[in-house]
Amino acid sequence: MNAQQATELDPQNAHRVSEYLYEHGWSDGLPVLPATQEHVDEFLAQTSRDPEEVIAKLPQLGRTATVRDVAVHAVMAGCRPEYFPVVLATWDALTNERAALGGGWQSTSGPAPWVIVNGPVREQLGINSTGGVYGPGFRPNMTIPRVIGLTVRNSFGVLPHELEQATQGVPGRWSQLIGEDEEHSPWEPLSVELGAAPGESRVSTMLVRTCEFLDNRHFHDPVEVLRDFADTISRSGPWIFKHSAVGIVMNPDHARVLSEAGYSKQDVREWLVEHCGKTEGHLKSVGKGLGAKLPDGPFDDEHFHRVFAENSPKALPIVVAGSPNAAISMVVRVFSDWAGESFPVETPGA
Repeated sequence: MNAQQATELDPQNAHRVSEYLYEHGWSDGLPVLPATQEHVDEFLAQTSRDPEEVIAKLPQLGRTATVRDVAVHAVMAGCRPEYFPVVLATWDALTNERAALGGGWQSTSGPAPWVIVNGPVREQLGINSTGGVYGPGFRPNMTIPRVIGLTVRNSFGVLPHELEQATQGVPGRWSQLIGEDEEHSPWEPLSVELGAAPGESRVSTMLVRTCEFLDNRHFHDPVEVLRDFADTISRSGPWIFKHSAVGIVMNPDHARVLSEAGYSKQDVREWLVEHCGKTEGHLKSVGKGLGAKLPDGPFDDEHFHRVFAENSPKALPIVVAGSPNAAISMVVRVFSDWAGESFPVETPGA
């Protein structure tokens, strides 16, 4: 860096601006960028939507955020302007979610928005869908969901130790965006399962409580893998409702093996819906018996409670993503349920 560049960048002033934003309580704990009118206008130029349109809301608090508000937070989060249509589609999806309109942002679970991106926008923006898909290192994966957190904080006023009531919270609460690896999946992508046309850029979003590894690289039969998924999904720890939705981020290698054995994605889903659950006796033994909670109880100890209410993508979304370098997949705990819909990403100029 030469002297002229150092003067133009003025790192000391950048540090002072960062501290100013911290001092005013506008940060999520990490440095944020100043949202000048010039930068906000660059983001607004990426959409045909009215800057004053309300796109995000928290009805019980009577608080809202407009397209302009979200653009401000997109600048602060470190997005590039071309990410903005995905940011808006993410808020469209969240505003369709009962949990996000209810108490999700203030829940004791501290759920995270899980953003799944399908279609050509993944490649256009450099969204990661392969190795380290949940990890750092890819700007759109990190900054787009961060916009949600900044909007919840600054527009809704949901701050930790105040309106936010998370008991421990979820690691990476504002950084859970992945692309589906459609190129290495043997099955149709989630967006197509949900009714979109192939090749459309779409966003699906739900609130999730946590995710956990399923490391199974030594299986001899595909059914062994399915049993491992069923055992992980059926764990009693997260069981708080009669039924739950659970997502799977399936390793391309697991997907390949299951596909080569003749399983479609829906076949996998139906097998898991049939086999995932716990008996009343087991749930009672860990203090979670359903007999006293449900109107159709009490139940015999051998009564089998299924995790899933139905065998649809709404109950069990399956997304192929990650690296095939090791047969590791991920089980994602959905917060209550989700709408089971995807939302289109606006094409600038369309």
